[in-house]
Amino acid sequence: MLSDFDLHLLGEGRHWKSYEKLGGQLETIDGVAGVTFAVWAPNADLVSVVGDFNGWDGAGHRMHKRIPSGIWELFVPGLGPGTLYKFRVHADGTHADRTDPYGFAAEVPPRTASIVTDLAAYQWQDGDWMADRASRNALAAPISIYEVHLGSWRRPGDDPQRWLTYADLERELVPYVVEMGFTHVEFLPPTEHPLSASWGYQTIGLFAATSRFGSPQAFMSLIDALHRAGIGVIIDWVPAHFPKDAHGLRRFDGTALYEHEDPRKGEHPDWGTLIFNYGRHEVANYLVSNAIFWLDRYHIDGLRVDAVASMLYLDYSRKDGEWEPNCFGGRENLEAIEFLKTFNVQVHGHFPGTLTIAEESTAWPGVSRPTYLGGLGFSLKWNMGWMNDTLRYMRHDPVHRKYHHDELTFSLIYAFHENFVLPFSHDEVVHGKGSLIDQMPGDLWQKFANLRLLYTYMWCHPGKKLLFMGSEFGQWREWNFDASLDWHLLQHDTHRGLSKAVADLNALVRREPALHQLDFDGRGFDWIDCHNWQDSVLAFVRRGENPDDYLVVCCNFTPVPREGYRLGVPCGGTYAEIFNGDSAWYGGTNVGNAGAIEAQPVPHHGRDHSVALTLPPLAAVVLKPLRCRP
Repeated sequence: MLSDFDLHLLGEGRHWKSYEKLGGQLETIDGVAGVTFAVWAPNADLVSVVGDFNGWDGAGHRMHKRIPSGIWELFVPGLGPGTLYKFRVHADGTHADRTDPYGFAAEVPPRTASIVTDLAAYQWQDGDWMADRASRNALAAPISIYEVHLGSWRRPGDDPQRWLTYADLERELVPYVVEMGFTHVEFLPPTEHPLSASWGYQTIGLFAATSRFGSPQAFMSLIDALHRAGIGVIIDWVPAHFPKDAHGLRRFDGTALYEHEDPRKGEHPDWGTLIFNYGRHEVANYLVSNAIFWLDRYHIDGLRVDAVASMLYLDYSRKDGEWEPNCFGGRENLEAIEFLKTFNVQVHGHFPGTLTIAEESTAWPGVSRPTYLGGLGFSLKWNMGWMNDTLRYMRHDPVHRKYHHDELTFSLIYAFHENFVLPFSHDEVVHGKGSLIDQMPGDLWQKFANLRLLYTYMWCHPGKKLLFMGSEFGQWREWNFDASLDWHLLQHDTHRGLSKAVADLNALVRREPALHQLDFDGRGFDWIDCHNWQDSVLAFVRRGENPDDYLVVCCNFTPVPREGYRLGVPCGGTYAEIFNGDSAWYGGTNVGNAGAIEAQPVPHHGRDHSVALTLPPLAAVVLKPLRCRP
C-alpha cells in the first residue's frame, strides 16, 4: 500500500504529509472499500490489528512488515468510519495493545482505542477567511488573543459536572469572542490526552481532536464558525514531551523508538514524561507532519509551541551529572534546534500566512527571526520577561512603586529584539498564584482600577496581546480546570465594567494603526517621559506606518489624581481623549479631560508643545491629535 517512494521519504524524514499514508486510512482497492492500516514499529516481532471488528483477537489480522523501513501494513476490507482499533505489538516475548500514533480520533478517556474516521467528509465554508488569512495574521495586523481551555470555559447550568460540546461552544463561545473584540482564540491543547488534569499538555494522540467534547467533524465546525465570524484559531502544540501511559508511544516496539534510551536525554525530570528523540528522522518527520496536519485538515491558523526552552537546552531543569553535553561540549540540544528550524520552514512553506509562536522563557537569540538569518524561524515569541516584570511591579502597593520604576521601563530596552506577544496566560492564575484581580493590591476599588490600568498599559505597549479566559471580567478564584468560570460575577458593576474596558481596548487596537502596525519596529514607539519615578507616571507615543498617525499614552500608577500634569506632545492643536481607564462606564471615578484638550506652545519634555492633563488615579489616558499645528 505504501510506495517505495513513500518509504524512502519516511526513512529520510521528509514525508511532510505522512498522515495521508500511515494510521488507519479509508481506501477503495480494486473496487473493494476498507481500511489500510500502517504503523512504524521496526523492532517488533509481530504486529496485528485488533478491534471491535475481530473481537480484539490478534490472530486474524496480522500485518506485513516492509523491510528495511520497519513499517507494518494491512488492508482490511469491509471496514468503515467508526471502527474501533489498536495495534497489538509483540516484542521480546510480550505484547501490548497500542493506540495508533496517527489515529484521527479516539474513544473518550479512560477508554483508549483509536477510531477510524473520515476527515474529508466535512464541507468547509470558510473560503473568505482562508483567502484573507495572511492579512489577518500579518505582523502589522491587530492581534489580540483569547486563551481558552475548552473544558472549563463554561459548564451547562443544569449539570456543572458536564462539559460543553463542540456544538455548544460553537453556539456560545463564538458570539462571546466577537462581542469582546478579540481577533484570535488560542485553545489549550485540543489533542487527545488521558488525564484531564494535565490540561492537554500530556498528549497521547497528536492527530486526534479530543473526543471529550464531540467528534473531529464537530471540532472542525467550531473552527469553521470562528472563521466565518472573523476570528483566527491558534492551538497549543506539544512536541516537547509525551506521557508514559502503556497504550501510548513509550517503548512502542519494545525499544526506545520515539524517545531516547538514555534517561539523561529521554526523561523530563519535572513532568515525569519522555522527551522525543529529535535526531531520529522518522520521529522528527512524525512531529513536523503533525504540525502540517492541523493546518491542512483543520484549517488551524497558528501553532503555539509549548515549552520551547525545555527543548533547546540539554541541562534544562537538570543538575550537574544529570545531563550529557552535545558533541561540541555545550548544553544546546542541536537535534532539537534543527527540528524547530525544520518545523518552522515547512509550516511556513506549506501554509504561508499561518503563525508559529514560541513559549520560550530564556534569552535565546533570534527565536522569531528567519532561519536564513540564523534564527529559529518562529513568527512570534511570548515575552515572559515583560510578563514577570510587569506583574511584579503591579503587585507592589502604589506607595512603593516609585522604588521599582525600572521594572516597567526595562522592557523597552529589548522590546524590538523579537516579535513579541505580551501574555497573561493560564500559567499566571494557577498553582497558588491567585487570579489576576486577586494579585492586585488595595481595596476593592483599587484592585479593579489597578487591573484596568494594567490592561490599558498592556494594550498600548508594543507587542501582540494574549489574555486567559476569566481574566477579562476579573474572576476572583484561581483557575480550576474542572469547573466553569464564575460567569455570575458579571451581575456586578465592577466586573461588567472591567469586561467593557477589555472590549473597548480590543476595539481601540483594531481601529488605531498606531497600536498595531509597528509592534516590532522601534519607529512605532517614542518615550515622552520614562523618568518620573517619583510620581510613578509613564508617558509615550505610539506611531503607525504614517509617522503623523500617532497616539499619546499617559499612565498614572498611583491612586492620586494629578491636576495640570504638564506633558510634552509632538505638535500643537487639539487632542481627543479617546480612552480613559477611569471612565464611570468601566467602574471608575470619571476623572479626566472632558473629551479633549488643547496643546499649548509651552516647551516640555524636549518638545515645543505640551498639554496640561488631568491624570485620573490608577488609570491611563490615550490621546489622539484631531488638528495638528506646528
